[in-house]
Amino acid sequence: MPSPGPTVGSDPLPGLVWAFRIHDDGGAEELAVDRPIEPRHDGWLWLHFNLADARGCAFLKAFPDLPEEAIEALVGPDTHQQLQADSACVYGVIADLGRDFEGITEEIRLLHFAMTERCLVSARRRALNAVEATRQALRGGRRLESVASLLDLIVDHIADAIDRLADDLAVQMDRIEERILDRETAGDRQRLGAFRRTTVRLHRQLSGLRALFHRLEAQDPEALSPPLRLEAGRLSQRLDGLDHEIDALRDRARLLQDEISSQLVEETNRNLRALSIVTILFLPPTLMAGFFGMNLKGMAFSDHDLGFWSGVVASVVSSVATYLVLRWRGLTRG
Repeated sequence: MPSPGPTVGSDPLPGLVWAFRIHDDGGAEELAVDRPIEPRHDGWLWLHFNLADARGCAFLKAFPDLPEEAIEALVGPDTHQQLQADSACVYGVIADLGRDFEGITEEIRLLHFAMTERCLVSARRRALNAVEATRQALRGGRRLESVASLLDLIVDHIADAIDRLADDLAVQMDRIEERILDRETAGDRQRLGAFRRTTVRLHRQLSGLRALFHRLEAQDPEALSPPLRLEAGRLSQRLDGLDHEIDALRDRARLLQDEISSQLVEETNRNLRALSIVTILFLPPTLMAGFFGMNLKGMAFSDHDLGFWSGVVASVVSSVATYLVLRWRGLTRG
């Protein structure tokens, strides 16, 4: 007979954030974390731990009915995603979006888990969005067929959150594109840079998560007991589509940045053109002023009462003549 669950005597589980007992009919019962978890043979458990609690880490290192590799995945450092499966246990580390008091954040955090036929043990170092959304779904009456369906639900919530984030990024890019067409792009280049950074991070984590489920999909499903069989094919297809959407948003952000850069270059060229024309217009008067400023004998108009004004008129006429030549050659058009 399978083990009824963790045996902890009469003490509450250290580091436990929440716990649910899933009954045989699929209904979820939330358990008090400040009381011992009663071992029973009906249904199965979801135990969620806080790895920032040293007591919780110590307890997980001695968790019963888990192989050594699964325990290492549970309490190991947040380094990379992984998903391993054998006939009696599925364990690994998957990426999720963070969560704080204001809601979902764009920060990528990791969820550690190990599941057997009778228990899903999950753990994190900082609050995660998908597990909290799954918790609320169970509180709302969501029913589960098996322990694998709980992990499927968590991954679905991960995809839902990324999908909503992608939709929000797309809406903001639409607004930026409208401003680009109106040539009102103050500050948008920096915002697009932040969007690109977000999409790069999401793409990196999604591509890793996709690879994990594709690898699991390629395994023989008969190698796992029925309660541990994840919907790897469905999840990998959804993650594929989501990753392509994120990839498209990344490319769009880059193209919008290039468009803004092109507009900035065009504006800079116009300013340089205007500055060059003004410089050219002042060259003849500057030459004449230097010529008449030599103070040599025999200079024209040096003894004339209107000599100064004659020089002014000559300077203005030279500038006008230069402008007319530039205009005739088409060099003054923007």
